This record gives sequence, C-alpha cells and structure tokens, in this order.
Amino acid sequence: MAPPLSLSVATDGLAPASAAARALLSHLIDYAGLFPPAALSMSAAADAYLREQNGLYAVLLGRFVVPCARLEEFAEVIAEPPRAKADWRLSVLVGAGMEGDLEKLAAFQNRHQGAVRVESLELKAATVEDILRAGRLAPPTLETYVELPLSEVLPELLVAVRAAGLRAKVRTGGESEEMFPSCAALARFLGECARAAVPFKATAGLHHPIRSRQRLTYAPDSPTGVMHGFLNVFVAAAFARRGSNAGELEAILQEESPEAFGFEAGGIRWKEQKLSLEDILSARRQFSVSFGSCSLQEPVEDLQAIHLL
Repeated sequence: MAPPLSLSVATDGLAPASAAARALLSHLIDYAGLFPPAALSMSAAADAYLREQNGLYAVLLGRFVVPCARLEEFAEVIAEPPRAKADWRLSVLVGAGMEGDLEKLAAFQNRHQGAVRVESLELKAATVEDILRAGRLAPPTLETYVELPLSEVLPELLVAVRAAGLRAKVRTGGESEEMFPSCAALARFLGECARAAVPFKATAGLHHPIRSRQRLTYAPDSPTGVMHGFLNVFVAAAFARRGSNAGELEAILQEESPEAFGFEAGGIRWKEQKLSLEDILSARRQFSVSFGSCSLQEPVEDLQAIHLL
C-alpha cells in the first residue's frame, strides 16, 4: 500500500522549514500521464514516472494510473531496463462491466507478481445500486475509488459508498471550463465526505497549487479557464474533516493568493485559521488521499515558485 507519511527531514526537495508542507504533499500526486491533456504514449509516461521516482521530488509521487485495458501494454513497456527496476505502484481504472476487467486484472497480477503492485481501483458509479455492486465485486485487498456525480443525491451515494467499504473520487476539472465544478459544489463534496467519514481522491484539473487562470490544454491555441488549486483543495479537506462549514470551505477553495497560506513547523495557516500538524497528517492518512494529474512538471514548478520546494 502507500508509503507511510513521513516527517523526516530527508534530502527530498521540500522546503526544510516546513514539516507541514511535507505532511500535506507527501505522495500526493498519482501520475496520470496517459490521460488528456498530456495523453502520452505508454513508454513516455512510464519514463516520466521513473524519472520522478529517482528525482529530487520523489516524495510528491503516488501511484501510476493505468486503464485496465492497457495493462498488457504497460507490462511490455516496463519489462525493458531500466524501467524494470522501478517501484511500480498502480491504480487501475476499470469500466462499468467490472467482471471482465477484474478477470483481466487478476490474470495480470498472477503473471506479474513481484514486478508491480496493484494498490487501488478507480471506477464511475451514479446510482446506489452500481455502488453496492462495485462493493461486492471489488477485491477487499484494494482501495476502490468511485467517481461520483456532484448532484443533489451525493449524500445518499456517499452512504452507499461507506456501506460498501469503498472510497469516493471527485472530478475537479478537464479540457474545457464547464468541466470544472464550482467552488460551492466542491465545498459541498468535501463537507459531505467528512460527515460520512468517506476517504476520497480527486482527479483532473489540479495542475497548479493555487486557484488561478491557466491554459486548459497544451495546444498552442488552448483556451484558458480558472482552475482549482490542489493546495486549496487539500487544505480545505483538512478543515472539512475538522468540522468547518460549507461557507468556510468555499472561501478556502476560492483563495487566489499564495500569501494567504502559511506553512510553518507546527501546521498550516489560512488567513487567521490554522491546522495543526496532526490535523494535516490525520487528514492525509485517513481522508484526503491523493489527486491524479497528467503533469508532474507543472506542480513542481509552481511549488518552487511559492518556495515550498
């Protein structure tokens, strides 16, 4: 499973003064370079993951995200040195017809036992029935994340997720501006997950630490849009777990000033409100797990710009 969150002052590229930054950022980014807007080839994505795993900022790195349909392609690519020596921790996307994908996954695990570790599954579900079915089918040894719609039935769906022993997943962006949920909708998701005691991960659109207007794709003529910041989201999540209300969470998600966030030895401050180091660690261990990003370079460069790396 995921490496334990660590406060050791290792040579890991994180700002030496900030145990709080290390607690918030350790193993935070699941690498999804196969997916848009990067849409890299399997070999290019594997090389990027290997490069980051051996680089100064490996402490940021979580799992490698791969669709179940491409597992054999993945296996062929990583059989070549030096990729074969990497620590391959996978999160596997499965489709609505879970049975077939889970059979493929089990066969893959049998063939490549020792070379890779499948640690989690990701899928979509929009009804209570689909969630409960996923709970019956998913191997209990794997963390299973269910991407949920941000609709009025979210509380009911989260009750089902908890009952099924699963986890939630929220889509926080995409290649067009309408794919980004509002701060109010995202604040509601965080609050409802905290109330239901359901851990979650996020996906898409979190390339930058602070909410800001950015290019939505890597195309030369890409439109721009306001993108959620991953620091906003994961700081808000820790406040949600501590009981902050929807208005407070929405204000944190709307924050566009890096200076509003203070990282100190004893915790994180947003304006006048503060999270202790234990607040952050317990949130990351038990609630706000990670986010998927097709970019590793953008998060690193932006964290450097605000002196957290």
